[in-house]
Amino acid sequence: MRDPINATPEPYKIKMIEPIHLIPADERKARLREAGWNTFLLRSRDVYIDLLTDSGTNAMSDRQWAALMVGDEAYAGSASFENLEAAIREVYGFPHVVPTHQGRGAEHLLSQSWIKPGQHVAGNMYFTTTRAHIELAGGIFEDVIVDEAHDPSAELPFKGNVDLKKLEAFIKRVGAANVAYVAVGCPVNMAGGQPVSLENLRATAELCRRHGVRVVMDGARAVENAAMIRAREKAWKGKPTAEILKEMCRQVDAISVSAKKDAYVNIGGFLATRDAELYEKAQNLCVLFEGLHTYGGLAGRDLEALAVGIREMVQDEWIEHRLAQVAYLGARLEAEGVPVVKPYGGHAVFVDAKAFLPHLDADELPAQSLAAWIYEACGVRAMERGVVSAGRDSKGSNRHPELELVRLTLPRRVYTQTHLDFVAREIGALKRRASNLPGLRFVREPKHLRFFQARFEPLPVKSAA
Repeated sequence: MRDPINATPEPYKIKMIEPIHLIPADERKARLREAGWNTFLLRSRDVYIDLLTDSGTNAMSDRQWAALMVGDEAYAGSASFENLEAAIREVYGFPHVVPTHQGRGAEHLLSQSWIKPGQHVAGNMYFTTTRAHIELAGGIFEDVIVDEAHDPSAELPFKGNVDLKKLEAFIKRVGAANVAYVAVGCPVNMAGGQPVSLENLRATAELCRRHGVRVVMDGARAVENAAMIRAREKAWKGKPTAEILKEMCRQVDAISVSAKKDAYVNIGGFLATRDAELYEKAQNLCVLFEGLHTYGGLAGRDLEALAVGIREMVQDEWIEHRLAQVAYLGARLEAEGVPVVKPYGGHAVFVDAKAFLPHLDADELPAQSLAAWIYEACGVRAMERGVVSAGRDSKGSNRHPELELVRLTLPRRVYTQTHLDFVAREIGALKRRASNLPGLRFVREPKHLRFFQARFEPLPVKSAA
């Protein structure tokens, strides 16, 4: 990979802009207080550089904008669905496609179709909405990721890999009939965007098939995973990203996709499979929860833009720049003394909040606190991936994941190198006064996916020892 400090130019030119403004420090403090110190509850107009998520926040291409104008808005039998179906078959290789309004719609169709109450689902670290849908369907999640995934400093190329010994032991312990499926995130968001090797994905699939267990891929950012395989896995070095993605998909029975990531669109998702029975069940549930099975809650124009984005996303020039921009921000943060997860992932740089705020214990919510103080310091919006995202266990206690991270997520084709320099510089300055930053405590906590709507208040300042 190219030297991340000597960034390569963006493979595009800008023909439309959206103004952004850095509001004064006293206003940022007031807005943060109004939002209950939860960056999800900040108003967009009060944010300077928005790194909350890359989900639906990307800049579409001229061809995608043009595609909006030819959307077929027919309720049934839309030509725009036919175009999307053809793009998914071409790029992912699955014959059966059910569109949804976004990724969690696909997760819902999948979990309701394949999970019976009391069954287990194993995966390489949980993702928030995925585990929520598994549990709402009566399933039980089991983590089978490699141990190295929990070490932010471990410099290994594929820290998202499934631990095959853990998976084998899990299947034998609960019995194959009690495993609804194995869910492989490619890459693993909660581990810092760490990828899965194709060798490991293939071995996981082979193990599961020996036991008669189905395999599902969370493919929200599968193109990024394919590009990291292209850069890091010897057998696939330099191969086309499109070829690698299709080979990844050959290993699994189904894929659930939030298309708001890889495919650049602002809304949309889908469930794709080779399993005819799953396809029939998902179609029927789609009619109940999403819309007719040929539009899945999307307008025809959204289906058209998505079809174009799916073909654009696997072009090597686009995805190489995507990874290079993430690496540039990571290198700049490290140069400022900011502790980050290594190696860098494909969609975000993850700050190690435990190392940034070592004077705070887990229940003082270091990652949630750090995300709040980053916004207060410089108007940059990030998000927590730690105790708050992990939720509570069956006894009502906070889960304490080993990783306590703040995610700085880069929307695709949106920000420039100068924006990223500002982010790194300001977070570096905050690090130099980190010992004076307090933790937070809950004052309002929803039952499900609490990180979206919870409210907090600062604790008394507790200086580092």
